[in-house]
Amino acid sequence: MQETVVNIKELVTLAGPARPRVGTELRELGIIHEAALIIENGRIVDAGPYSELRAKIPPNAEIVDAQGRSVTPGFVDAHTHLVFAGNRADEFEQRIAGASYQQIAANGRGILRTVCQTRAASEDDLLAAARRHRDWMLRTGTTTIEAKSGYGLNRDAELKMLCVLARLGSEGTARIIPTLLAAHMIPPEFDGHREEYIRWIAEELIPEVSAAKLATYCDAFCDDHALSVDEARLVLTAAQRHGLGLRVHAEQFRPGTGAALAAELGAATADHLESATAETLGLLRSASVQPVSAGPRDDRAWPRRRAGHRL
Repeated sequence: MQETVVNIKELVTLAGPARPRVGTELRELGIIHEAALIIENGRIVDAGPYSELRAKIPPNAEIVDAQGRSVTPGFVDAHTHLVFAGNRADEFEQRIAGASYQQIAANGRGILRTVCQTRAASEDDLLAAARRHRDWMLRTGTTTIEAKSGYGLNRDAELKMLCVLARLGSEGTARIIPTLLAAHMIPPEFDGHREEYIRWIAEELIPEVSAAKLATYCDAFCDDHALSVDEARLVLTAAQRHGLGLRVHAEQFRPGTGAALAAELGAATADHLESATAETLGLLRSASVQPVSAGPRDDRAWPRRRAGHRL
């Protein structure tokens, strides 16, 4: 089946070097004016000025009229929390008033507040909310979404979140890349025996998730109020053994919290990095770990978050 998109005022191709762009190269968008696209079986097979492609368009091709608009590749959002219940928009007011992320979390809010609401929600309710979030992102141009669990922190709720991502991905509207983030923090029921929770993730949950093919990656939040570097290493090396790719929440609040570990283990990404030093960034570059700036934000305040964290 062939489709042809015509009447494109500006087609952004991003044609250029295969290596990542740096410096002024970021401004080179490879724009073709008065363009067309030829698509066969869901893949772009040709792109260029309409005047050059017109002769290649077969009479029975399905024509899509872009109506003089610009056409760009879909954005990739490389760090999202797409599945959750409730919201924490009121915590922004606390942050504006001067409360820190850590102070809010210490009062039983923050991540733990969303955990309680997500555990209580049904899979269908979470799916409906996640579908709404995905649609907001699609409207702003994001077509590939890395999406984490991490608001369950027990077997049933973590699997429930990953099943929602699987159902959402099967709809085909956007490409969903699922990530297991049970190592988001230590849940209250494991206070005083956190090593049991880390062991459970590494020895029980990761093998189950991998066998069921519910996740592509495993992530760990390495921070003073989450996991230590050694705890994150236990989780991530277990994930490697079971064939999962690695991602790390690192250096969000102070240096020395996970970025070097991401480099050591060859993670796909190191996320946040607000406190990363030049030396640590050099380690990531040498290890070909992609930095992803998730920014100082709260993921519960949709739709204020634009699709802006690209690979």
